[in-house]
Amino acid sequence: MFLNYLKDFSTKKIVKKNLSNVKHVASDKIIKTVGIIFDESYFYEKEALVEELIQNGIAENDIQILVFKDKVKKNEVFDYPVYTQKDLSWHGTVEKQVVKDFVKAPFDLLINYYDTEKVALLLVSHASKASFKVGFANVDKRLNHFLINTNAENYKVFIEELFKYLKILNKI
Repeated sequence: MFLNYLKDFSTKKIVKKNLSNVKHVASDKIIKTVGIIFDESYFYEKEALVEELIQNGIAENDIQILVFKDKVKKNEVFDYPVYTQKDLSWHGTVEKQVVKDFVKAPFDLLINYYDTEKVALLLVSHASKASFKVGFANVDKRLNHFLINTNAENYKVFIEELFKYLKILNKI
């Protein structure tokens, strides 16, 4: 327990230091590929959110999902790739290959769908090679290019606002 706290503290310190050096580069790419990072401890309606994206013109094949869970049961089966706090190293990296592949993917849009700051979520979001990142306003402002002020339970409001501003920014 105490070691987990130290690991969390160490990783958070590394992520916060890296976030202080972030330089946002403007991208004028049209959005075709979308990556989504979910925190399943607060939001369970992944399929409904993906369906909203599909209804707004994103192809289902162009959407990739990564789910963070606080605890994983021993024989639990998942529809999507999942990672936990245990997959983090002491050096602020993720050891799981599925997460490494997700981070390396050059998404046109990364949706950080979590409204509480957890080190594992911040680390993957920061490391992602996505050209445009969107998230909630109550998460670290340096992490995302665009912030939406709502809570995670209101996924329809989130998607509505997202696509309204993507149209204004000529991204779709």
